Amino acid sequence: MTYALDTNTISFFLWGEGNVDSYFQKEIIEAGNAYAIPFIVVYEIKRWLLDRPTKQFRVFAEQFNHLFESAEDKADMPNAVWEQAADIYIALKQKGQLIGDADILIAAYCIANDYTLVTDNTNDFNRIDGLNFINWKN
Repeated sequence: MTYALDTNTISFFLWGEGNVDSYFQKEIIEAGNAYAIPFIVVYEIKRWLLDRPTKQFRVFAEQFNHLFESAEDKADMPNAVWEQAADIYIALKQKGQLIGDADILIAAYCIANDYTLVTDNTNDFNRIDGLNFINWKN
């Protein structure tokens, strides 16, 4: 199984809040599961950290630098991801439950790649049909 890490998961990891570090270690690393960071998450985290240079940027770069390259390789998203994102947008709009574009792209990336999203943003992501996600806080 491959897990995709959401922006809020990375930010909690960087700040050492909650139990995301132990969850990440136990459920992903020790269990031998693969993980990825969607390119939109890399963008959201990097822009935030570059705007507020701190030691957390160094921690992120050290822990996840190899995934930057992976995200760059996937930056030219396949049409399936864009089509999935458009389908998600229309479905949410028709229900009157729109969420932000970044979350739509993260969900589309996960659905198209058959990844399970690791997040605690259940309020937005539970609106998206076909998205597998787990809340690391539970």
